Amino acid sequence: MYRKLLNSELGRMSVEQYKTAEKAPIVIVLDNVRSQHNIGSAFRTADAFRVEKIYLCGICATPPTAEIHKSALGAEFSVDWEYLADTSEAVRKLKDDGYTIVSVEQAENSTMLQDFRRIDGRKYAFVFGNEVKGVQQEVVDASDLCLEIPQYGTKHSLNVSVSIGVVLWGVINL
Repeated sequence: MYRKLLNSELGRMSVEQYKTAEKAPIVIVLDNVRSQHNIGSAFRTADAFRVEKIYLCGICATPPTAEIHKSALGAEFSVDWEYLADTSEAVRKLKDDGYTIVSVEQAENSTMLQDFRRIDGRKYAFVFGNEVKGVQQEVVDASDLCLEIPQYGTKHSLNVSVSIGVVLWGVINL
């Protein structure tokens, strides 16, 4: 028999506790993601996996907005974020800060998610692209690695918010 747990029984940390808690050495870069619901979902997923930060780039909306809050459910207050107009600028900054840049994209010579293993002590920036166009080619060119989620159906892609969840779960748990 299973009894669904109440929110009060989950033992979740407060925003203040989250801010000071140890984070996974991972940041998310959103490259021109247009849907505020996808952006909010990225915040919520980033909170769940306790990543360091989200970079919102290009046409990405920034908090506070009602639409981001609707899917973030307050995670926009716990997860650090920064806006940069140019994704390539974010990538350069992260490289200078010692991050390995990983574009999540279908590309020649990409690494399949199940074959990827994080290296202890290394920091990673995972770049997720626009809902239609994906990650910009110039960003792919500046990446250290392209990571691909295997797909077995008729569609060519997953929703960006789903991709973020799949990738973060994979890189943290595999």
